[in-house]
Amino acid sequence: MTEEINVHASARFILMSPQKVRRVIDLVRGKDATAALDILRFTRNLAAQPVSKVLKSAIANAEENFGINRDDLYVHMIVADQGPIRRWRRFGARGRFKPIQKRSSHITVILREREAEGD
Repeated sequence: MTEEINVHASARFILMSPQKVRRVIDLVRGKDATAALDILRFTRNLAAQPVSKVLKSAIANAEENFGINRDDLYVHMIVADQGPIRRWRRFGARGRFKPIQKRSSHITVILREREAEGD
């Protein structure tokens, strides 16, 4: 039994709510790394850009640090966690104020190498 290598990449403080990012990362979870990049390239959602950027970084980490071919990689785990919320207020009618929340997220990608079939 061989030791499985986890290749990590993360992006923090992305100015987009994690709920919106999770809709995009559900499309690529469990897919091959190159297929996931193709899916993200043609996804018409603004969250696809930072997810694609983190995935490209993870692929580059695997190639440079571990010498793994990009065709052998797949998305083992991808998560979008909640980052800090920027809160302020906008003043409204009759002396009231409206709270505004700008949410951020942290995206983490873990890639693994596909095991050879038929050994």
